[in-house]
Amino acid sequence: MNFPQLAALFAVIANLALTFFVLSRDLRSVLNRVYFMWGMSVTIWNLGAYYLFKVEDQAAALYWAHFLQFGVIFLPVTNLHLCLLIARISIGPLLYLFYALHFLLAFSLFSSHYFIQGVHKLDYANGVHAYYSIAGPFFFVFLGLYAISTSSTMLMLYYKQRTLPQLHRARLRSLMLALGILIVFGTNDLLPILRIDRYPFPFNEHKVYPFGNVAAVFYVFIIAYSVLQHKLLDIHLVMSRFAAQVVRVSFMMLLGFVLLFLLTRAAPERFNNFSFFGALGVLLVTAIVASILFPRFFGRGEEALERRILGDRFEYHDTVQALIRTMRNNPEPKMVLDELRQLLVKTMRVQSYQIILLDESTHGFSLFHSYPARLRVPLPDLQLDTPIFQLFTTVKPDYLACKIAYAMPGESELERGARKQLKQFDPEFCFALFTADDPFGLLLIGPKESGEPYTQQDLRLMTELVQNLSLILNQVRLKNQIHMAQEQELLGRMSRGLAHDLNNLLTPAQTFLQLFSGGTPDQDVIDDLLPVALRNVETVRSYVKEALFFSNTHSLQVQSSRLDETIRAAVELMEPAAQRKGVELNIQGLTGCHAEMDEVLIQRMMGNLISNAIDASPRGSAINIRLLKLPRTEFSREWYRLEIIDSGDGISAENLKRVFQPYFSTKNVGDERRGFGLGLAIARKIMNLHGGNLNIVSEEKKGTTVQVDLPSRRGNNGKYNPAQAQVGVA
Repeated sequence: MNFPQLAALFAVIANLALTFFVLSRDLRSVLNRVYFMWGMSVTIWNLGAYYLFKVEDQAAALYWAHFLQFGVIFLPVTNLHLCLLIARISIGPLLYLFYALHFLLAFSLFSSHYFIQGVHKLDYANGVHAYYSIAGPFFFVFLGLYAISTSSTMLMLYYKQRTLPQLHRARLRSLMLALGILIVFGTNDLLPILRIDRYPFPFNEHKVYPFGNVAAVFYVFIIAYSVLQHKLLDIHLVMSRFAAQVVRVSFMMLLGFVLLFLLTRAAPERFNNFSFFGALGVLLVTAIVASILFPRFFGRGEEALERRILGDRFEYHDTVQALIRTMRNNPEPKMVLDELRQLLVKTMRVQSYQIILLDESTHGFSLFHSYPARLRVPLPDLQLDTPIFQLFTTVKPDYLACKIAYAMPGESELERGARKQLKQFDPEFCFALFTADDPFGLLLIGPKESGEPYTQQDLRLMTELVQNLSLILNQVRLKNQIHMAQEQELLGRMSRGLAHDLNNLLTPAQTFLQLFSGGTPDQDVIDDLLPVALRNVETVRSYVKEALFFSNTHSLQVQSSRLDETIRAAVELMEPAAQRKGVELNIQGLTGCHAEMDEVLIQRMMGNLISNAIDASPRGSAINIRLLKLPRTEFSREWYRLEIIDSGDGISAENLKRVFQPYFSTKNVGDERRGFGLGLAIARKIMNLHGGNLNIVSEEKKGTTVQVDLPSRRGNNGKYNPAQAQVGVA
């Protein structure tokens, strides 16, 4: 089998496979049925060419010439019809007129000698020969129709693609490239029919070679690529990793085939069938073995050509699969969201994305996470009974295409309503987040920075990613529900405790007032009740002040101050309380160290911590207050540590877990020194405002150490980073 026969046979097999594949996608589709007619015309043309290169008898050649021309006659009109459908252009009755003219030409082909009048033989090098038709008068009519239809088709596609959205533009450009190659090299094969056996000057030494069959092979690959990459012919195709590897090997084989063909043309005497097919076989086996044993030899999608051909599918595939494994092995929400941002922004290079979740506290949807960052605002227009969620719960699509460029013909009212709901975010695609059969959120993906359309591989990987992301985000919702339940339980416990405590504190004052309402009581009663009532009212007043401070939002009045002097001032304020308890306050450590802080709030925090230490310390003991400089870990600022060490009874491991909870207190006895559990909560809030850390280490019967770490200045962003209070058991 010589090269022209091989090219024609390969074109027959490839076109026939692609034709039936397209038809099998949807038998009812007019587009697919027209493509079937076009594909069968190309197949008949190439099959006839195969036999015209093979037969030796002139009578047999004439039979196959009629067979070939029957396919060629319908190429222009089916091509025109196909392009009109893809470009969604209507030319009305003119199309039927074109079909009628081509059917008349087909009738003349078999009923008379007006279309072709015979065949003639053209010899090539190495014993290769081919029979070509001899044109009759109707063949020139066909040439006129061919010129009109092909030129008008290409012009129509060119001007149409300039007005289309990007995805449709990419579809038409791929189709234009495939058709352009086929038309140029197919026209080349018409020259011998017109008895033009050699190319014009300066190539007049070369006989006209049948390139049309090779062009038909390229046509198949370009159309197949466009189906994969741009959903040409409205075909949704998912290509597995194995299939993608087959595509790579096929492109390598096609390139080798073309290079070998060029070598046979340059030095035909050095090639025979064995050397030609042997070289192709060696290339095929080498490519398959290399792809299995040395996968990195093929790369992972970084190469520019492969990215254009396969749409970054391998880079995306590897990155998405790595993120999915991360989700399964370490489902930490913050880390997963960071990895998701890296994937979407750095790898896929999307301009924006949003995650919308159901807020359990309001039973409405709100913005949970987004890029670029946006406020977490409620979205009252999104409800479970609105079109977007009805679409995902009833129709159950993998995703919703939010732009007309990606939309399939015949959209439903639900789809139209869903797109309208999401218009404010301007997304390209919307994916639903599900737990079991219940939707609880949406992932919206914006356009790519490059402006390139999303491929089917992009969408398949995103669908798989969303399925795993749903599990993580559902865990976040469950944790929020648990946190809300805990907060409600804490609020109930606090309300019950405060009601009891305030009732006890106000009872003496109420009793005193009731006695006065009935007349002036005895002096002994006044002397007993009045001090208690005044003290309890003052205690209530102090509690109200602390509660207001804790609940209000504060802005820092920051200035550079001497930290050691601020600590000393706080100690002096607490000295009377320490003396009444018989406890000594010792200050140790640095002097002359400066820090940017709100001096009033730092003194208040110190007062709360020292007050707790005094209450916990036995009479006759000492409280050590030390100021240290920590080893430097940041170039732009220092960190100082303040330690308050007492030798009291310590805190139990159980209570140590709860010391920062508002309104938790172990000082529940008496009215004068009773606690309301806000001291440490306020201290932690002050540290949070300053970007510091608060750590408590305690052991029962061995005392407590409170460590306060404070930065000397704000961070590089001009803000304090939020602190985390820590507790530990010594």
